[in-house]
Amino acid sequence: MNFRLSVLLLALVTSLSGCAGITRNLNPMNWFGSSSTVEKPAPLVDFKPGVTVKTGWQASVGASQNIAFAPAIVLDAIYSASAKGQLVKLNPATGKVEWQTTVGTALSAGVGASIDSEYVGTPKGEVIAFDDNGKKRWATQLSSEVLGVPKAAEGIVVVRTEDGRIYGLSADDGKQKWMYQRVLPALILRSQASLLITKGAIFAGYPGGKLIALSLDTGNVGWEVNVAQPRGASEIERVSDVTSMPVIDDQRICAVAYQGRVACFEIRTGTLIWAKDISSTAGLTMDNNNLYISDDKGAVVALDKTTGASVWRQDQLRARRLTAPRRVGDYLAVGDLEGYVHVLSLDDGHFVGRAATDGSAIISQPQERNDNLIVQTAKGGVYTLTVR
Repeated sequence: MNFRLSVLLLALVTSLSGCAGITRNLNPMNWFGSSSTVEKPAPLVDFKPGVTVKTGWQASVGASQNIAFAPAIVLDAIYSASAKGQLVKLNPATGKVEWQTTVGTALSAGVGASIDSEYVGTPKGEVIAFDDNGKKRWATQLSSEVLGVPKAAEGIVVVRTEDGRIYGLSADDGKQKWMYQRVLPALILRSQASLLITKGAIFAGYPGGKLIALSLDTGNVGWEVNVAQPRGASEIERVSDVTSMPVIDDQRICAVAYQGRVACFEIRTGTLIWAKDISSTAGLTMDNNNLYISDDKGAVVALDKTTGASVWRQDQLRARRLTAPRRVGDYLAVGDLEGYVHVLSLDDGHFVGRAATDGSAIISQPQERNDNLIVQTAKGGVYTLTVR
């Protein structure tokens, strides 16, 4: 089984109230057997390039320590962070550091960014806001470790914590406006799944295969649906968690679960449109025609987003621990555990390009700006790649 580095830790959560209980992180190599039984990444295949993938600028922001830090892109700025607490503003045209600040504590989540503020989270449950000059605005203590990128919309900062809670905080001063919590299953995958905010609603995947819709203003539940149903004889076999951010268009919202399904629902009511068995912890993306999913075996799968019918499957990246895909121009890109970015044809998934970074894993989904890719590696390299 192949997992993203950021979700391979298991947490045993013992709490009937949703509050922080006893949490144990297990070494994934111990869970699946000795290292000799872990599948080796497939070798890179030769192909005739159909595009040129060039590295533009690159910068260094500090190691991620296997946390899925992703660059945040806002207008004319890129923000990035490291596990040891560096927060950096980069010029998107040149990669030049415009300012850099030391948060003063280790970080577990970031960066979230709005037009005038940046947000990071800590393992001790703090959410910290900075202004556009890198000066600290406020800090708020929450119930447990912050997981997933804090998201800001309509004057509210939405934050997810390890104990299953979602908080709505005032963007002005960090004061709590509301809090949502739910009971977690006994055994879950440690996940840094981000929240999706759009049109006054928050969409979040949860352990146990759940997908929920909340009001941004109040945190009230609009609907709750099953992306997947836990199944199997053992607790491990019954783990079926949504560990990646859902994707959305004007009609549907789609999500994928580990050891479960990918499913699309009507956005307003949560009514199931279609579902198909597939397992992913990395995640998915959507365009006008298809869903694209990186599954747990290292395949990239394209499905018709209207019906769920198979369109194509690229399975020559087996065991390379792929990121969620990202559409860039007329192509699709994924990162892998050795720092490669693979560029695929949208038509049939064949390889058209490839680029190397610093040899360390790309953990977070590649970002896109003006048809350029921006990736952050585990060693802390931030790279821009042009696909022509």
